[in-house]
Amino acid sequence: MDSYVQLAKNTIDLYIRRKKIYQPEEKELTEEMRMSRAGAFVSIHENGELRGCIGTIAPTRDTLAEEIIFNAISAATRDPRFPAIREAELEQLEISVDVLGEAEPIRSEAELDVKRYGVIVEKGYRRGLLLPDLEGVDTVEYQVSIAKMKAGIHEDEENVRLYRFEVIRHE
Repeated sequence: MDSYVQLAKNTIDLYIRRKKIYQPEEKELTEEMRMSRAGAFVSIHENGELRGCIGTIAPTRDTLAEEIIFNAISAATRDPRFPAIREAELEQLEISVDVLGEAEPIRSEAELDVKRYGVIVEKGYRRGLLLPDLEGVDTVEYQVSIAKMKAGIHEDEENVRLYRFEVIRHE
């Protein structure tokens, strides 16, 4: 199993079973997890259906490993769309970790590609994000529409700032 996914899985298992925060041994972590900082999303699926997804656009912790640990706990217990994961579900979960690259401003949707880039839409204090290469999201227009909906930005609002970013997806 990919070491990023293993870290998220170990974190979720321990937190759901014992309400403890996973403390990995250094040998479990890649150099990137120990030494770098980045935004990261942890996505949880059960039987092919989304069960939780929480992440950070930019780093909020000292290391990428800490970012993954805290986002894994949040995805399992604090995604407002779903009840917290139960111990009986743990064996059925499929987990992925997306490590985000730096977001860059773009001038138009023409600079997006739904397979390659995630998108951030922003208007005032409202901001929404959608990861790239998601099942069922096949057009840039649909990708931006979902990100706007998440941000509470109406489709016809003007002067919306767009950003794109790449991810490294660990499955």
